[in-house]
Amino acid sequence: MIDISVQELVKSFDLEKKILDGLTFQVDTGERVGLLGRNGAGKTTLLRILTGELHADSGEVHIAPGRRVGLISQIPVYPAYFTVEDVLRSAFERMDALKKEMDALTGQMADGASEERILRRYGELTARFEAWGGYDTDTALHKVANGLAISEEMRRRAFADLSGGEKTRVNLGRLILEDTDILLLDEPTNHLDLKATEWLEEYLRRFRGTVLTISHDRYFLDRTVSRIVEIENGKASFYNGNYSFYAVEKERRYQERLKQYNKEQSKIEQLEKAAAQLRVWAFQGMDKTYRRAVSMEKRIERLRTTDKPARERKMEARFAAREFRGDEVLELRGVEKSFGDRTLFSDVRLHMTGGERIALLGDNGTGKTTLLHMIAGREKADRGVIRMGPSVRLAYMEQTVQFANPHRTLLDTMLYEKRGMTPQNARNRLAQYQFYGEDVFKSVSSLSGGELSRLRLCMLMDEAINFLLLDEPTNHLDIAAREWIEEAVEAYDGALLFVSHDRYFINRFATRIWELSEGLIRDYPMDFAAYRAIKEEERQQRQETAPAAPSRKGDSRAAGKGNRAQQAARKQLTICESAIARLEADCARLDGEMERFGSDAEKVAALYEEKLAAQEELEREMLRWEELSMTLEEQE
Repeated sequence: MIDISVQELVKSFDLEKKILDGLTFQVDTGERVGLLGRNGAGKTTLLRILTGELHADSGEVHIAPGRRVGLISQIPVYPAYFTVEDVLRSAFERMDALKKEMDALTGQMADGASEERILRRYGELTARFEAWGGYDTDTALHKVANGLAISEEMRRRAFADLSGGEKTRVNLGRLILEDTDILLLDEPTNHLDLKATEWLEEYLRRFRGTVLTISHDRYFLDRTVSRIVEIENGKASFYNGNYSFYAVEKERRYQERLKQYNKEQSKIEQLEKAAAQLRVWAFQGMDKTYRRAVSMEKRIERLRTTDKPARERKMEARFAAREFRGDEVLELRGVEKSFGDRTLFSDVRLHMTGGERIALLGDNGTGKTTLLHMIAGREKADRGVIRMGPSVRLAYMEQTVQFANPHRTLLDTMLYEKRGMTPQNARNRLAQYQFYGEDVFKSVSSLSGGELSRLRLCMLMDEAINFLLLDEPTNHLDIAAREWIEEAVEAYDGALLFVSHDRYFINRFATRIWELSEGLIRDYPMDFAAYRAIKEEERQQRQETAPAAPSRKGDSRAAGKGNRAQQAARKQLTICESAIARLEADCARLDGEMERFGSDAEKVAALYEEKLAAQEELEREMLRWEELSMTLEEQE
């Protein structure tokens, strides 16, 4: 069965360029599909068309009837008084509606109503409520909130007061709790830490529905998708595998097209030489050779079927490194930082030497960005000393890129921040970062997140530095830009301290790990793979030594679950009692009709068969009533 069908989709935002130009593809039920393409290729536009938020200029979009679609990039507007808990529980609106109708029917039955219509409707609602997990909503909510690091304290906060990343996490939790049939995910890992990302990967592996995800997280794609749809020049290319398969297969297809193109060009070159010679002979009086030359030239035109395959132009700029003298880059002695009553970290004592590449890891909200701000001199420590070596020249790329005057053009921004640079040099520099032609006259405020990162890097890499601070450097960048910055970092030989949740990036560069957790920074002098192995061993040891007795919170959840089970048993008992009353009434009615039609043997025989069936059903219901009564007594 096809869940999503897109046929000849066309969409443009101006008259000159079509962002989608005849896009055609389909997604089958249960498929996990990754949607790739460079920034601006139209991926998010496509998702917004699939949900009906945007309309295509032409083409058709079909979603299978009855399938519920959820999009993570949309953050709905909630009432100002809504807490995070309210937002999460809004996922259960359809179950709440069922519950209200069930309660109303229960009240009618308690008042003596026993119509078949009421009983049948109550049975249908109960079956649907149980199938949707109506009795386990609290358990599901706690599980999702814990997986996405949505704490009890955060659940009490107003949703409007959250940061953009926190809102995205809460909305992802709400979407998961809604139990939609088709998940559309637009960069779902951008604001998730490592734990939450791995939890989401595990959830998607168990998810029974269909997934269409935009992501530039290569680990995430490898672990969650089984097919890639790439949007290039408004059209779709297909790869039946995960990201690793896509990367190899795309290069193979490029080499195959290049080989075919070169083969064609070689043949065309031979024929062009022969046609030129035939024309020379025709000029010398050999008239027949002219017709052969014309025929050969037509053949040449027919051979020109393959365009020269082109790779996307890569950025070649590199960090302008400065020579480093001495061993000491950074020293932290007794550093402490708090906000109000909350201590982010205390008594931090760390030392960094030249050439080291350190990854600063930790859950969201632990203070990683704050520590980078303190090292960069943008924020002061409450206590302790932060000291850098005398020859250190530092550059810092922050997570949220901002410019002092976003209304300036890219060219003016370069000229203003790089005093002494000529307009031509500024344009040449911007072109190295894929800002070509009229792009340089766009205002900074019109740039996407990925373009802002590229512009900041354009300025950052022009400085001679030997200590580089990076805060989530690959956020908002497409895969090609991520690979470019990885190559730039690879070529850079200075000291590097970075925060990242991109496992490809961490695995490639980290030679040492600083883990910020529970107000402490633990030093792991090893690469990312060895660090992960140690953390997995620690997790297994905690599981083995964990006490068997449940915590108080676990007890309360178990009690809640028991209360819900008792409520379910009582409702089933009520349904059973109503069915027994109905069947007894049917038997009495059939007895009366048999007396009334005593002279009609055929009619009496039919009524007797009907009564036997009713009595058998009555006996089954009475046995079921006994079982339910015993179960309820045991639970109470």
